[in-house]
Amino acid sequence: MIRLEAIPKELRRRLPKLETGGAIEILTYKRNRGLIITLREEGLYHVREHGYHREEFEAIGEGALLKLVGRIAKREFPRSTNVRLYTHAPGEQLLISDHPDIRI
Repeated sequence: MIRLEAIPKELRRRLPKLETGGAIEILTYKRNRGLIITLREEGLYHVREHGYHREEFEAIGEGALLKLVGRIAKREFPRSTNVRLYTHAPGEQLLISDHPDIRI
């Protein structure tokens, strides 16, 4: 669990360590809304938003990604103060948001 306002700082720390095909998943406490950031190729990211809105964004650079995540966070986490942040390895198929039985 991290504070909502710490998301940009945490992403700046984790994005350089992410391998191609790896993902970072940001979810609400109840794990029912959030977004998934996947590194497609060096420096280009894919973002999938699920919750109040369902959108996908392709081929986004790191600067635009941080702005986009801030905009999505305001939409998806309007009353949240803490969020869950998971990092997934490239071969790992388990995304928390894709498995409703894991949710609370």
